[in-house]
Amino acid sequence: MPKANELKQGTAIEINGEPYVVKTIEVRNPTSRGATTLYKIRFTHMKTRQKLDETFKSDDMLKAADCSRCNVQYSYQDGDTYYFMNTETYEQYSLSAEDLEGQTDYLTDGLDGIIMLLMDDAALGIQLPTTITLQVVETPPAMKGASATNRTKPAKLTTGLEVQVPEYIETGEMIKVNTETGKFSSRA
Repeated sequence: MPKANELKQGTAIEINGEPYVVKTIEVRNPTSRGATTLYKIRFTHMKTRQKLDETFKSDDMLKAADCSRCNVQYSYQDGDTYYFMNTETYEQYSLSAEDLEGQTDYLTDGLDGIIMLLMDDAALGIQLPTTITLQVVETPPAMKGASATNRTKPAKLTTGLEVQVPEYIETGEMIKVNTETGKFSSRA
């Protein structure tokens, strides 16, 4: 049984006997002393695709949904459909762009470490690896004589994702991006 502060995008949870998958997590840290961190989570029903917004305290216990998981590799995209292959059985699964809301910017050809959520052998969603490596395709040049402060600049990556990177990162470099926060993690 996961706690609210342990949830990740793509985690399957059971609410009122119905299976939901975590789509987005917004963390709110109240400023008053002794206040509890709140997690505003948007769920999507695994079968009907209805959205549900709930708020939990960090130590609230949730029930994991009864669904199976398998390791998959991202294969390719055809229109609005994304295809994945089970790395053990070579079985193919497909998900629409709507099913992958917010996760498509992290998918690159041959990406491993993805966990597919299945219910009754039907693909419901994916859990991405915590960090992925992407190449910077466009970023402003580094400033000469810039101070050693923690300044950032925008960078466009191979998938079209834009993240803030430190000033020393240049076009063509490989960087690691945290898939949970969407932020620069480190050089690859």
